[in-house]
Amino acid sequence: MKKTLTISILVFFMCVLLLMTAGSSLAGGGLVPRGEEAERAPYEDVRIREFPIAMQCWTFRKFTFFETLDKVKALGIRYLEAYPGQPLSQDMPGARFGHDMDEKTRNLIRARLQGAGITLISYGVVGFDNTEESMGKVFEFARAMRIRTIITEPKYDDFSLLEKMVKRYNIRIAVHNHPPPTKYARPLTVLERVQGLDPRIGACADTGHWLRTGVDPVEALRLLEGRITNVHLKDLDQFGIRDARDVPFGQGKANVRKILAELTRQNYYGPLAIEHENPADIDNPSPPILAGLEYIDSITYHKGYEQILGQRGGRFHKHGWNHYGPGYFILDEGTGVLKSQGGMGLLWYGARKYGDFVLDLEFKCEHENTNSGVFLRVPEIPVSNDYIYHSFELQIDDASKGKHHTGAAYDAEAPSSSASKPPGEWNHFRITFQGRRIQVDLNGIRVLDWEAEPRGKVRDFAREGYLGLQNHDSRSPVYFRNIFVKDLTE
Repeated sequence: MKKTLTISILVFFMCVLLLMTAGSSLAGGGLVPRGEEAERAPYEDVRIREFPIAMQCWTFRKFTFFETLDKVKALGIRYLEAYPGQPLSQDMPGARFGHDMDEKTRNLIRARLQGAGITLISYGVVGFDNTEESMGKVFEFARAMRIRTIITEPKYDDFSLLEKMVKRYNIRIAVHNHPPPTKYARPLTVLERVQGLDPRIGACADTGHWLRTGVDPVEALRLLEGRITNVHLKDLDQFGIRDARDVPFGQGKANVRKILAELTRQNYYGPLAIEHENPADIDNPSPPILAGLEYIDSITYHKGYEQILGQRGGRFHKHGWNHYGPGYFILDEGTGVLKSQGGMGLLWYGARKYGDFVLDLEFKCEHENTNSGVFLRVPEIPVSNDYIYHSFELQIDDASKGKHHTGAAYDAEAPSSSASKPPGEWNHFRITFQGRRIQVDLNGIRVLDWEAEPRGKVRDFAREGYLGLQNHDSRSPVYFRNIFVKDLTE
Protein backbone atom coordinates (compact mmCIF):
# COMPACT_ATOMS: atom_id res chain seq x y z
CA MET A 1 0.00 0.00 0.00
CA LYS A 2 2.85 2.38 0.95
CA LYS A 3 4.65 1.59 -2.31
CA THR A 4 1.47 2.31 -4.32
CA LEU A 5 0.98 5.61 -2.49
CA THR A 6 4.59 6.64 -3.17
CA ILE A 7 4.23 5.90 -6.87
CA SER A 8 0.98 7.88 -7.01
CA ILE A 9 2.66 10.89 -5.40
CA LEU A 10 5.56 10.71 -7.86
CA VAL A 11 3.17 10.52 -10.81
CA PHE A 12 1.24 13.53 -9.43
CA PHE A 13 4.37 15.67 -9.15
CA MET A 14 5.54 14.62 -12.63
CA CYS A 15 2.21 15.79 -14.07
CA VAL A 16 2.46 19.09 -12.21
CA LEU A 17 5.98 19.60 -13.58
CA LEU A 18 4.79 18.84 -17.11
CA LEU A 19 2.01 21.40 -16.82
CA MET A 20 4.38 24.04 -15.43
CA THR A 21 6.82 23.64 -18.29
CA ALA A 22 4.19 23.25 -21.00
CA GLY A 23 3.13 26.87 -21.12
CA SER A 24 2.81 30.02 -19.11
CA SER A 25 -0.74 29.13 -17.96
CA LEU A 26 -3.82 27.17 -18.89
CA ALA A 27 -7.29 28.36 -19.72
CA GLY A 28 -10.31 26.15 -20.30
CA GLY A 29 -8.04 23.10 -20.49
CA GLY A 30 -5.77 24.59 -23.18
CA LEU A 31 -3.02 27.11 -23.64
CA VAL A 32 -3.70 30.80 -23.08
CA PRO A 33 -4.57 32.22 -26.53
CA ARG A 34 -1.98 35.00 -26.57
CA GLY A 35 0.60 34.19 -23.88
CA GLU A 36 3.60 36.30 -22.92
CA GLU A 37 6.07 33.49 -23.59
CA ALA A 38 5.60 33.65 -27.36
CA GLU A 39 5.95 37.45 -27.27
CA ARG A 40 9.23 37.29 -25.36
CA ALA A 41 10.93 35.01 -27.87
CA PRO A 42 13.28 37.07 -30.13
CA TYR A 43 11.72 35.81 -33.35
CA GLU A 44 12.73 38.96 -35.22
CA ASP A 45 16.35 37.75 -34.95
CA VAL A 46 15.65 34.30 -36.39
CA ARG A 47 16.82 33.84 -39.97
CA ILE A 48 14.05 31.67 -41.39
CA ARG A 49 15.15 28.58 -43.26
CA GLU A 50 13.61 27.42 -46.53
CA PHE A 51 11.16 24.60 -45.82
CA PRO A 52 9.97 21.98 -48.31
CA ILE A 53 6.41 22.84 -49.35
CA ALA A 54 3.83 20.11 -49.80
CA MET A 55 0.20 20.21 -50.89
CA GLN A 56 -2.53 18.44 -48.93
CA CYS A 57 -4.85 17.14 -51.64
CA TRP A 58 -7.92 18.14 -49.60
CA THR A 59 -7.25 21.66 -50.89
CA PHE A 60 -8.40 20.39 -54.33
CA ARG A 61 -11.16 18.13 -52.98
CA LYS A 62 -13.50 19.26 -55.76
CA PHE A 63 -11.10 17.76 -58.29
CA THR A 64 -9.75 14.29 -58.97
CA PHE A 65 -6.35 13.14 -57.79
CA PHE A 66 -4.90 13.32 -61.29
CA GLU A 67 -6.34 16.81 -61.81
CA THR A 68 -4.77 17.77 -58.48
CA LEU A 69 -1.37 16.65 -59.72
CA ASP A 70 -1.60 19.05 -62.65
CA LYS A 71 -2.63 21.94 -60.40
CA VAL A 72 0.09 21.22 -57.85
CA LYS A 73 2.72 21.06 -60.60
CA ALA A 74 1.49 24.41 -61.97
CA LEU A 75 2.03 25.93 -58.52
CA GLY A 76 5.65 24.77 -58.54
CA ILE A 77 5.12 22.46 -55.56
CA ARG A 78 7.00 19.15 -55.65
CA TYR A 79 5.62 17.28 -52.62
CA LEU A 80 2.18 15.84 -52.01
CA GLU A 81 0.08 14.72 -49.07
CA ALA A 82 -2.80 12.49 -50.15
CA TYR A 83 -6.00 11.73 -48.27
CA PRO A 84 -8.16 8.61 -48.48
CA GLY A 85 -11.25 8.84 -50.63
CA GLN A 86 -10.33 11.37 -53.32
CA PRO A 87 -11.64 10.30 -56.76
CA LEU A 88 -8.75 9.26 -58.97
CA SER A 89 -9.82 10.28 -62.45
CA GLN A 90 -12.87 11.20 -64.45
CA ASP A 91 -11.91 8.30 -66.71
CA MET A 92 -12.08 5.85 -63.78
CA PRO A 93 -15.59 6.13 -62.26
CA GLY A 94 -15.73 4.87 -58.69
CA ALA A 95 -11.94 4.60 -58.28
CA ARG A 96 -10.64 6.44 -55.25
CA PHE A 97 -7.25 7.02 -53.69
CA GLY A 98 -6.61 4.91 -50.61
CA HIS A 99 -4.76 1.98 -49.08
CA ASP A 100 -7.28 -0.46 -50.61
CA MET A 101 -6.14 0.25 -54.20
CA ASP A 102 -4.92 -2.73 -56.19
CA GLU A 103 -1.37 -2.97 -57.55
CA LYS A 104 -2.36 -1.93 -61.06
CA THR A 105 -3.86 1.32 -59.76
CA ARG A 106 -0.85 1.93 -57.53
CA ASN A 107 1.48 1.53 -60.48
CA LEU A 108 -0.61 4.00 -62.47
CA ILE A 109 -0.33 6.53 -59.63
CA ARG A 110 3.43 6.00 -59.35
CA ALA A 111 3.81 6.65 -63.07
CA ARG A 112 1.70 9.82 -62.93
CA LEU A 113 3.63 11.12 -59.92
CA GLN A 114 6.93 10.49 -61.64
CA GLY A 115 5.73 12.16 -64.81
CA ALA A 116 4.69 15.25 -62.88
CA GLY A 117 7.95 15.37 -60.91
CA ILE A 118 6.01 15.15 -57.64
CA THR A 119 6.86 13.03 -54.59
CA LEU A 120 4.15 11.55 -52.40
CA ILE A 121 5.44 12.01 -48.84
CA SER A 122 2.47 11.66 -46.48
CA TYR A 123 -1.02 10.18 -46.22
CA GLY A 124 -3.98 11.12 -44.05
CA VAL A 125 -5.94 11.84 -42.08
CA VAL A 126 -6.55 8.09 -42.07
CA GLY A 127 -8.14 5.95 -39.37
CA PHE A 128 -7.42 2.36 -38.40
CA ASP A 129 -8.28 0.03 -35.54
CA ASN A 130 -5.87 -0.82 -32.74
CA THR A 131 -5.09 -4.19 -34.31
CA GLU A 132 -2.06 -5.40 -36.20
CA GLU A 133 -4.21 -6.37 -39.18
CA SER A 134 -5.84 -2.96 -39.51
CA MET A 135 -2.64 -1.00 -38.93
CA GLY A 136 -0.58 -3.32 -41.09
CA LYS A 137 -2.71 -2.63 -44.13
CA VAL A 138 -2.02 1.12 -43.91
CA PHE A 139 1.67 0.71 -43.07
CA GLU A 140 2.19 -1.79 -45.91
CA PHE A 141 0.54 0.65 -48.31
CA ALA A 142 2.74 3.49 -47.06
CA ARG A 143 5.87 1.41 -47.49
CA ALA A 144 4.86 0.32 -50.98
CA MET A 145 4.21 3.94 -52.02
CA ARG A 146 7.34 5.22 -50.19
CA ILE A 147 5.24 7.43 -47.96
CA ARG A 148 7.25 8.84 -45.04
CA THR A 149 4.46 9.88 -42.67
CA ILE A 150 1.00 8.57 -41.80
CA ILE A 151 -1.37 11.18 -40.35
CA THR A 152 -4.06 9.89 -38.02
CA GLU A 153 -6.26 10.64 -34.99
CA PRO A 154 -6.27 7.41 -32.93
CA LYS A 155 -9.48 6.66 -31.04
CA TYR A 156 -7.53 4.61 -28.48
CA ASP A 157 -5.12 5.66 -25.73
CA ASP A 158 -2.75 2.69 -25.87
CA PHE A 159 -0.10 3.47 -28.48
CA SER A 160 2.07 0.40 -27.79
CA LEU A 161 1.02 -1.44 -30.96
CA LEU A 162 1.34 1.76 -32.99
CA GLU A 163 4.88 2.19 -31.68
CA LYS A 164 5.66 -1.42 -32.62
CA MET A 165 4.52 -0.75 -36.22
CA VAL A 166 6.53 2.47 -36.44
CA LYS A 167 9.68 0.58 -35.44
CA ARG A 168 8.94 -2.27 -37.83
CA TYR A 169 8.28 -0.10 -40.89
CA ASN A 170 10.38 2.99 -40.05
CA ILE A 171 7.43 5.21 -40.99
CA ARG A 172 6.47 8.23 -38.90
CA ILE A 173 3.11 8.81 -37.26
CA ALA A 174 1.67 12.33 -36.96
CA VAL A 175 -1.28 12.79 -34.59
CA HIS A 176 -3.59 15.40 -36.11
CA ASN A 177 -5.64 18.02 -34.23
CA HIS A 178 -9.15 18.78 -35.47
CA PRO A 179 -11.07 21.35 -33.36
CA PRO A 180 -13.19 20.31 -30.33
CA PRO A 181 -14.87 18.08 -29.54
CA THR A 182 -12.19 15.90 -31.14
CA LYS A 183 -9.76 14.14 -28.87
CA TYR A 184 -6.52 15.88 -29.83
CA ALA A 185 -7.74 19.45 -30.29
CA ARG A 186 -5.29 20.76 -27.67
CA PRO A 187 -1.52 20.23 -27.95
CA LEU A 188 -1.07 19.13 -24.35
CA THR A 189 -3.27 16.10 -25.04
CA VAL A 190 -1.05 15.10 -27.96
CA LEU A 191 2.09 15.59 -25.86
CA GLU A 192 0.73 13.42 -23.06
CA ARG A 193 -0.01 10.61 -25.54
CA VAL A 194 3.33 10.60 -27.37
CA GLN A 195 5.79 11.51 -24.62
CA GLY A 196 8.24 8.70 -23.95
CA LEU A 197 7.38 6.87 -27.16
CA ASP A 198 9.56 6.39 -30.22
CA PRO A 199 10.51 9.89 -31.52
CA ARG A 200 8.98 9.01 -34.89
CA ILE A 201 5.56 9.31 -33.21
CA GLY A 202 4.62 12.98 -32.91
CA ALA A 203 2.19 15.71 -33.84
CA CYS A 204 0.72 16.86 -37.11
CA ALA A 205 0.64 20.53 -36.16
CA ASP A 206 -2.44 22.02 -37.86
CA THR A 207 -2.11 25.75 -37.22
CA GLY A 208 -5.58 26.52 -38.58
CA HIS A 209 -7.39 24.14 -36.28
CA TRP A 210 -5.42 25.48 -33.30
CA LEU A 211 -6.65 28.96 -34.23
CA ARG A 212 -10.23 27.67 -34.39
CA THR A 213 -9.77 26.04 -30.99
CA GLY A 214 -8.44 29.26 -29.45
CA VAL A 215 -4.84 28.05 -29.13
CA ASP A 216 -1.88 30.23 -30.11
CA PRO A 217 0.01 28.20 -32.76
CA VAL A 218 3.41 29.53 -31.66
CA GLU A 219 2.88 28.49 -28.04
CA ALA A 220 1.58 25.11 -29.19
CA LEU A 221 4.69 24.56 -31.30
CA ARG A 222 6.89 25.51 -28.36
CA LEU A 223 5.09 23.01 -26.17
CA LEU A 224 5.52 20.23 -28.75
CA GLU A 225 9.19 20.93 -29.48
CA GLY A 226 10.94 17.75 -30.57
CA ARG A 227 7.63 16.02 -31.22
CA ILE A 228 6.49 17.67 -34.45
CA THR A 229 6.56 15.20 -37.32
CA ASN A 230 4.36 17.10 -39.78
CA VAL A 231 2.83 20.57 -40.20
CA HIS A 232 -0.43 21.68 -41.82
CA LEU A 233 0.21 25.37 -42.38
CA LYS A 234 -2.87 27.59 -42.44
CA ASP A 235 -3.74 31.22 -41.77
CA LEU A 236 -7.28 32.23 -40.74
CA ASP A 237 -9.21 35.49 -40.70
CA GLN A 238 -10.38 35.06 -37.07
CA PHE A 239 -9.04 33.64 -33.82
CA GLY A 240 -11.06 31.35 -31.59
CA ILE A 241 -13.93 31.04 -34.09
CA ARG A 242 -14.74 27.57 -35.40
CA ASP A 243 -16.11 28.92 -38.72
CA ALA A 244 -13.07 31.12 -39.41
CA ARG A 245 -11.99 31.14 -43.07
CA ASP A 246 -8.60 30.40 -44.61
CA VAL A 247 -6.75 33.41 -46.04
CA PRO A 248 -3.38 33.72 -47.80
CA PHE A 249 -0.40 33.32 -45.47
CA GLY A 250 0.47 36.58 -43.77
CA GLN A 251 -3.02 38.08 -44.06
CA GLY A 252 -4.65 36.43 -41.04
CA LYS A 253 -4.29 35.87 -37.31
CA ALA A 254 -1.77 33.04 -37.31
CA ASN A 255 1.42 35.16 -37.35
CA VAL A 256 3.05 32.93 -39.95
CA ARG A 257 6.42 34.64 -39.59
CA LYS A 258 6.62 33.66 -35.91
CA ILE A 259 5.46 30.15 -36.75
CA LEU A 260 8.26 29.67 -39.30
CA ALA A 261 10.76 31.32 -36.97
CA GLU A 262 9.81 28.91 -34.20
CA LEU A 263 10.08 25.91 -36.54
CA THR A 264 13.48 27.18 -37.68
CA ARG A 265 14.60 27.59 -34.07
CA GLN A 266 13.51 24.03 -33.32
CA ASN A 267 15.45 22.63 -36.29
CA TYR A 268 12.26 21.24 -37.79
CA TYR A 269 13.17 19.86 -41.22
CA GLY A 270 9.88 18.35 -42.26
CA PRO A 271 7.48 19.74 -44.86
CA LEU A 272 4.93 22.51 -44.58
CA ALA A 273 1.76 21.03 -46.02
CA ILE A 274 -0.65 23.61 -47.43
CA GLU A 275 -4.30 22.85 -46.77
CA HIS A 276 -6.50 25.72 -47.95
CA GLU A 277 -10.11 24.97 -46.96
CA ASN A 278 -12.00 28.22 -47.60
CA PRO A 279 -15.29 27.20 -49.32
CA ALA A 280 -15.28 30.47 -51.28
CA ASP A 281 -12.09 29.31 -53.04
CA ILE A 282 -13.06 25.70 -53.62
CA ASP A 283 -13.42 26.15 -57.40
CA ASN A 284 -9.98 27.75 -57.74
CA PRO A 285 -7.77 27.74 -54.62
CA SER A 286 -4.57 28.42 -56.58
CA PRO A 287 -4.62 32.29 -56.45
CA PRO A 288 -4.70 32.55 -52.62
CA ILE A 289 -2.12 29.78 -52.41
CA LEU A 290 0.22 31.66 -54.76
CA ALA A 291 -0.23 34.83 -52.71
CA GLY A 292 0.65 32.87 -49.58
CA LEU A 293 3.72 31.31 -51.18
CA GLU A 294 4.93 34.75 -52.20
CA TYR A 295 4.63 35.86 -48.59
CA ILE A 296 6.62 32.84 -47.39
CA ASP A 297 9.33 33.65 -49.93
CA SER A 298 9.44 37.25 -48.69
CA ILE A 299 10.18 36.21 -45.09
CA THR A 300 12.54 33.31 -45.89
CA TYR A 301 16.09 34.47 -45.25
CA HIS A 302 17.77 31.36 -46.61
CA LYS A 303 15.78 31.21 -49.85
CA GLY A 304 17.89 29.43 -52.47
CA TYR A 305 20.59 28.38 -49.98
CA GLU A 306 22.02 24.93 -49.41
CA GLN A 307 22.64 23.85 -45.84
CA ILE A 308 26.00 22.13 -46.04
CA LEU A 309 26.09 20.88 -42.45
CA GLY A 310 23.20 18.60 -43.19
CA GLN A 311 20.44 16.89 -41.28
CA ARG A 312 18.70 13.60 -41.92
CA GLY A 313 16.19 11.67 -39.84
CA GLY A 314 16.30 14.23 -37.06
CA ARG A 315 20.10 14.06 -36.67
CA PHE A 316 22.81 16.36 -38.04
CA HIS A 317 25.78 14.85 -39.86
CA LYS A 318 29.13 15.77 -41.38
CA HIS A 319 28.66 13.93 -44.67
CA GLY A 320 30.79 15.65 -47.29
CA TRP A 321 33.14 17.14 -44.71
CA ASN A 322 36.77 16.08 -44.25
CA HIS A 323 39.47 17.09 -41.80
CA TYR A 324 43.09 17.88 -42.53
CA GLY A 325 45.80 18.35 -39.91
CA PRO A 326 45.85 18.09 -36.10
CA GLY A 327 42.76 18.34 -33.95
CA TYR A 328 39.16 17.79 -34.96
CA PHE A 329 35.61 19.08 -34.64
CA ILE A 330 32.94 17.49 -32.45
CA LEU A 331 29.40 17.60 -33.86
CA ASP A 332 26.38 17.64 -31.57
CA GLU A 333 24.03 15.61 -33.76
CA GLY A 334 20.98 16.92 -31.93
CA THR A 335 21.68 20.66 -32.27
CA GLY A 336 24.01 20.82 -35.29
CA VAL A 337 26.71 22.67 -33.33
CA LEU A 338 30.37 22.06 -34.21
CA LYS A 339 33.02 22.52 -31.49
CA SER A 340 36.71 22.71 -32.29
CA GLN A 341 39.24 20.56 -30.46
CA GLY A 342 42.99 21.02 -30.76
CA GLY A 343 44.71 22.06 -33.93
CA MET A 344 45.90 23.66 -36.05
CA GLY A 345 43.70 21.94 -38.61
CA LEU A 346 40.99 22.48 -41.21
CA LEU A 347 37.51 20.99 -41.51
CA TRP A 348 36.73 21.43 -45.20
CA TYR A 349 33.62 20.75 -47.23
CA GLY A 350 34.66 18.48 -50.06
CA ALA A 351 31.34 17.80 -51.78
CA ARG A 352 32.02 20.54 -54.32
CA LYS A 353 34.02 23.65 -55.11
CA TYR A 354 32.45 27.11 -55.08
CA GLY A 355 33.25 30.07 -57.30
CA ASP A 356 30.94 33.01 -56.61
CA PHE A 357 28.88 32.45 -53.48
CA VAL A 358 27.36 33.74 -50.27
CA LEU A 359 28.46 31.84 -47.17
CA ASP A 360 26.15 32.38 -44.20
CA LEU A 361 26.94 30.94 -40.78
CA GLU A 362 27.03 31.55 -37.05
CA PHE A 363 30.05 31.23 -34.76
CA LYS A 364 30.63 31.57 -31.03
CA CYS A 365 33.87 32.06 -29.12
CA GLU A 366 34.42 30.43 -25.75
CA HIS A 367 37.10 32.88 -24.62
CA GLU A 368 38.32 36.35 -25.50
CA ASN A 369 41.46 34.80 -27.00
CA THR A 370 39.59 32.32 -29.21
CA ASN A 371 41.33 32.08 -32.58
CA SER A 372 39.80 30.57 -35.69
CA GLY A 373 38.83 31.42 -39.24
CA VAL A 374 36.76 30.62 -42.30
CA PHE A 375 38.71 29.65 -45.43
CA LEU A 376 37.44 30.59 -48.88
CA ARG A 377 38.28 28.95 -52.20
CA VAL A 378 40.82 26.41 -51.01
CA PRO A 379 42.01 25.42 -54.50
CA GLU A 380 42.87 21.74 -54.02
CA ILE A 381 42.35 18.93 -51.53
CA PRO A 382 44.51 19.90 -48.52
CA VAL A 383 47.44 17.50 -48.16
CA SER A 384 49.83 20.00 -46.54
CA ASN A 385 49.70 23.46 -44.97
CA ASP A 386 50.35 24.96 -48.39
CA TYR A 387 46.63 25.82 -48.78
CA ILE A 388 47.07 28.85 -46.47
CA TYR A 389 49.13 30.58 -49.19
CA HIS A 390 46.51 30.09 -51.92
CA SER A 391 43.18 30.89 -50.21
CA PHE A 392 41.79 33.67 -48.06
CA GLU A 393 40.99 33.23 -44.39
CA LEU A 394 38.26 35.37 -42.84
CA GLN A 395 39.59 35.82 -39.36
CA ILE A 396 37.95 35.13 -35.99
CA ASP A 397 40.17 36.64 -33.29
CA ASP A 398 38.94 39.48 -31.09
CA ALA A 399 42.20 39.61 -29.14
CA SER A 400 44.21 40.71 -32.18
CA LYS A 401 44.16 44.01 -34.04
CA GLY A 402 44.04 45.30 -37.61
CA LYS A 403 44.38 42.71 -40.34
CA HIS A 404 44.32 39.90 -37.75
CA HIS A 405 41.07 40.99 -36.06
CA THR A 406 37.68 39.31 -36.49
CA GLY A 407 36.28 40.09 -39.93
CA ALA A 408 39.68 40.68 -41.55
CA ALA A 409 40.99 38.94 -44.63
CA TYR A 410 43.76 37.49 -42.52
CA ASP A 411 47.14 39.16 -42.98
CA ALA A 412 45.81 41.07 -45.99
CA GLU A 413 43.01 43.56 -45.26
CA ALA A 414 41.75 44.83 -41.89
CA PRO A 415 38.05 45.18 -41.04
CA SER A 416 36.61 48.69 -41.00
CA SER A 417 35.17 48.21 -37.52
CA SER A 418 34.81 45.76 -34.65
CA ALA A 419 31.34 44.21 -34.49
CA SER A 420 31.77 40.99 -32.51
CA LYS A 421 29.58 39.93 -29.63
CA PRO A 422 31.13 38.89 -26.28
CA PRO A 423 32.36 35.33 -25.70
CA GLY A 424 29.48 32.94 -25.19
CA GLU A 425 27.15 34.75 -27.62
CA TRP A 426 26.48 33.70 -31.21
CA ASN A 427 27.79 35.90 -34.02
CA HIS A 428 26.45 35.98 -37.56
CA PHE A 429 28.83 35.98 -40.55
CA ARG A 430 27.55 36.72 -44.06
CA ILE A 431 30.44 36.40 -46.48
CA THR A 432 30.04 37.22 -50.18
CA PHE A 433 32.83 36.31 -52.59
CA GLN A 434 31.99 37.34 -56.15
CA GLY A 435 34.76 37.58 -58.73
CA ARG A 436 37.55 39.23 -56.74
CA ARG A 437 35.32 41.14 -54.36
CA ILE A 438 34.96 39.97 -50.76
CA GLN A 439 32.24 41.50 -48.60
CA VAL A 440 31.84 40.56 -44.96
CA ASP A 441 28.84 41.43 -42.79
CA LEU A 442 29.31 40.69 -39.10
CA ASN A 443 26.15 40.86 -36.99
CA GLY A 444 24.52 43.02 -39.66
CA ILE A 445 27.44 45.47 -39.98
CA ARG A 446 29.55 45.64 -43.14
CA VAL A 447 33.12 45.25 -41.82
CA LEU A 448 34.92 44.36 -45.05
CA ASP A 449 34.41 45.36 -48.68
CA TRP A 450 37.57 44.59 -50.59
CA GLU A 451 38.78 43.86 -54.11
CA ALA A 452 40.95 40.89 -53.26
CA GLU A 453 44.55 40.70 -54.37
CA PRO A 454 47.55 38.61 -53.32
CA ARG A 455 48.79 40.21 -50.13
CA GLY A 456 50.36 39.17 -46.83
CA LYS A 457 50.60 35.39 -46.63
CA VAL A 458 48.42 34.91 -49.72
CA ARG A 459 50.54 34.49 -52.85
CA ASP A 460 47.65 33.83 -55.23
CA PHE A 461 44.04 32.71 -55.12
CA ALA A 462 41.82 30.54 -57.29
CA ARG A 463 38.62 31.33 -59.16
CA GLU A 464 36.90 28.52 -57.27
CA GLY A 465 37.66 26.20 -54.39
CA TYR A 466 36.54 24.47 -51.21
CA LEU A 467 35.20 26.05 -48.02
CA GLY A 468 36.80 25.33 -44.66
CA LEU A 469 36.59 26.00 -40.92
CA GLN A 470 39.75 26.26 -38.83
CA ASN A 471 40.36 24.61 -35.48
CA HIS A 472 43.30 26.64 -34.16
CA ASP A 473 44.31 25.31 -30.75
CA SER A 474 43.14 23.38 -27.68
CA ARG A 475 42.94 26.39 -25.33
CA SER A 476 40.11 28.40 -26.90
CA PRO A 477 37.39 26.43 -28.68
CA VAL A 478 35.22 27.94 -31.38
CA TYR A 479 31.70 26.83 -32.23
CA PHE A 480 29.91 26.88 -35.60
CA ARG A 481 26.30 26.21 -36.60
CA ASN A 482 23.71 26.97 -39.32
CA ILE A 483 26.16 26.81 -42.22
CA PHE A 484 24.48 27.77 -45.51
CA VAL A 485 25.82 28.50 -48.99
CA LYS A 486 24.15 30.23 -51.92
CA ASP A 487 25.81 29.62 -55.27
CA LEU A 488 26.07 32.85 -57.30
CA THR A 489 27.95 31.35 -60.22
CA GLU A 490 26.10 31.91 -63.49
